[in-house]
Amino acid sequence: QVQLEESGGGLVQPGGSLRLSCAASVSIFSFPTMGWYRQAPGKERELVARLGSTGWTTYADSVKGRFTISRDNARDTLYLQMNTLKPEDTAVYSCNAWHIGTEYWGQGTQVTVSS
Repeated sequence: QVQLEESGGGLVQPGGSLRLSCAASVSIFSFPTMGWYRQAPGKERELVARLGSTGWTTYADSVKGRFTISRDNARDTLYLQMNTLKPEDTAVYSCNAWHIGTEYWGQGTQVTVSS
């Protein structure tokens, strides 16, 4: 059983930065991909960024150039560095991973961008 625990969310002003972390309960070395998704009130969950074990990345158009996804295999942790935050980035951000054919989700962390 894999557990994912996000942290780092909070309230930030427009233009500010936050770094989200997703700590896994097992080694992430063999995880083929990990990603971040978000869901705003009244909207469907959407992909924010995904990172493969070989280093490839993909980003939603709305966050390209502002967000950076990375992983630290030694700490079994996935990160999302979010810069130049906008009010429309407000959402619950969740960590996602596939492991041995099973998909896992964290509980989510709230990010609110407001002045």
